[in-house]
Amino acid sequence: MTKPTKWKTQREAFIESLSYLQGRQTGKITSIKTPWQKFNDATTNGIEWHSTTVIGARPATGKTLIKDLIINGAFKLNPLMPFRVLEFQFEMLGKNSAIREYSQNLQVSYKYLCSADGVLSDADFERCKLYAKNKLQFPIDVVEESCNVMEFKETIEDYMKAHAVQVKERNTSTGKDELVLKYKNTIVTLDHSLLLDNSPYGDDMSMLKALGKTVTALKRKYPIAFIILSQLNRNIDAPERNEDGKYGNFILDSDIFGSDALLQHADTLIGLNRPGKQKLTFYGVERYIINQDPTILAMHFLKCRNGETGIGFFRTEFEKMNIVEIPTPARQERRIRT
Repeated sequence: MTKPTKWKTQREAFIESLSYLQGRQTGKITSIKTPWQKFNDATTNGIEWHSTTVIGARPATGKTLIKDLIINGAFKLNPLMPFRVLEFQFEMLGKNSAIREYSQNLQVSYKYLCSADGVLSDADFERCKLYAKNKLQFPIDVVEESCNVMEFKETIEDYMKAHAVQVKERNTSTGKDELVLKYKNTIVTLDHSLLLDNSPYGDDMSMLKALGKTVTALKRKYPIAFIILSQLNRNIDAPERNEDGKYGNFILDSDIFGSDALLQHADTLIGLNRPGKQKLTFYGVERYIINQDPTILAMHFLKCRNGETGIGFFRTEFEKMNIVEIPTPARQERRIRT
């Protein structure tokens, strides 16, 4: 016998919405501000809780660095907001990720820190130790062992329950105080989606569909902000898409691997591109002047459920593990023939 679907009245939704708006109005509820104003402007002044952000890019474009900068910046830029971080980190060892943080904080290269480009000085090693001591005060936990979608879900649910506290809350329907579990705001990152074990689904597309449904169910139940990293489909590298000044230069939502599975579940969908790496001088039909500069990063906001789609430009500083905003590049002037 099938279990009937439950329903609730609109009254509850409107009560919840007014409570949320009042919380935003008074500053008790805020989004997670990121280090980049262009990112915040495209969203609701940052990443909202109960949301999913999907970031897709070619390998070595900077998506993991962006994720790391969002996490590191979250504690600095949102000091009054209590939250935790749970990172599913399948692609990179934890120690390598930590060294990248030292690089970004000290503004020195990864190679230098590993004494592969000159010997790391005692003074800089002490600075690394001080950074590590300060960083360890932040509640960040890491999962490095690969898992499937069900194990991913169970781990998150166990984590949310382990850090929940019991509080008294007024039941708006009965008007009585009740003990309820209060879950901690949590940023959950997945680096990246295809590194999840696809069992028992048998193929990656079926697994991604299950992941999308799972993430949506979890973000509805818990105050989670998901950041999921993904790859692009191979057709992004087709020669006709890498000709100067063509519409195909831009990242499209269909370029995100498994876009059919993830797009409908994403609140914010971002595609990253470094057009200079494809030897482009002019980028897109707007013909932004890139001049084959491989450090220029185009961040395409392909879906913003509560914001504006568009494109922002940044500069990658991989030697310092940093990404900074830059003005929108000038466009090539179009000559009018007479």
